[in-house]
Amino acid sequence: MIEFWLADENIFFSAAILLMFAIGLLQLVGLSDFGPDFGTDMDPDADIAEAGAHGAGQGLLSLLGFGRLPFLMLLVLFLALFGIIGLAGQEFYSNLFGWLLTPWLAVPAAAAVSLPLTGLLARPLSRVIPSDETTAIDIEMLVGRRGKIEIGKAETGSPARAKVIDSHGHGHFVMVEPANEGEIFRQAEEVLLVRREEGTFKIISPDTVKFLE
Repeated sequence: MIEFWLADENIFFSAAILLMFAIGLLQLVGLSDFGPDFGTDMDPDADIAEAGAHGAGQGLLSLLGFGRLPFLMLLVLFLALFGIIGLAGQEFYSNLFGWLLTPWLAVPAAAAVSLPLTGLLARPLSRVIPSDETTAIDIEMLVGRRGKIEIGKAETGSPARAKVIDSHGHGHFVMVEPANEGEIFRQAEEVLLVRREEGTFKIISPDTVKFLE
């Protein structure tokens, strides 16, 4: 079995499954800075809004499940399907012909099956798991709203990932760091977004506003 997984023809499928577990582990222990845009500080809604400007592109994204589940969940789902379908297909092909299919054919074939299947499975999953991809809004409208640190520790020069609820009740993942030098905000702490600079929101403690009032 190990030899089958590590065969050159199967290395892409095995790597996909290992990456799936790695992402899950990083999210579990809270060491990942990956947001819905996989490591960037851009808000996911900016990408959805841009896709919405192109009808065909928007339809394709919807077909693949974007907007139904958070990006990372879609990625994990695709990696799982790609790896399982690829390995299962290779095992079937090997039992039928006695050798493994070249990755130049096996990888595109597995991807062609996995992509639409990911979109198909995203629909029932979206009824159980809330989506972080939401109706497009101006990202600047999140200034003045409260959020909660989800992953990481926010300190000057080292932003963390926070979840902010917009005026429509939808969630957005954004990167945040303290507005004041020396402040530190840890996981699960509530924060207030006061401005946005170079893609990162500056935050203060909501208690600061209460004190000023």
